[in-house]
Amino acid sequence: MSSTAAPAPTPTPTVDGKCPYLENAFIADANGQRVGKVRISSDTPQPACFFYRQDGKLQLSTQVYVGDAAQAKALVDRVAPVATSNPAQLPNGWTGGAQATDTGAVYAVAKDDTAIVVTTNQSQTIKAKRVVEQTISALGL
Repeated sequence: MSSTAAPAPTPTPTVDGKCPYLENAFIADANGQRVGKVRISSDTPQPACFFYRQDGKLQLSTQVYVGDAAQAKALVDRVAPVATSNPAQLPNGWTGGAQATDTGAVYAVAKDDTAIVVTTNQSQTIKAKRVVEQTISALGL
């Protein structure tokens, strides 16, 4: 793998819609805030999902990248840099980083050609980790 690979682009919400791999009730429980609306990106094969609070402010987002292994790793390193974040490891070879951010926290892992990134407005990385675990499970990854 090349360490100079560019990370996958940052997704943007394009339409209102239901997240195909995460339920609103799960997000409300995992993140501790009710979901007011959901927007999704046009990314494939899985759209990024953006969950908003009742007041319209973003509370949590998910990105599932499938493509080049070097880009997947670069994406994780961009949002949770290996040099500065806490190591993140999940069963079956998922590795990456977790850290608090200025706006909450991020948990990001990659395995082979796939990366999953979850950002939350909560400062606890465990909340984002639960969403990553559910995303892996729901997509059968």
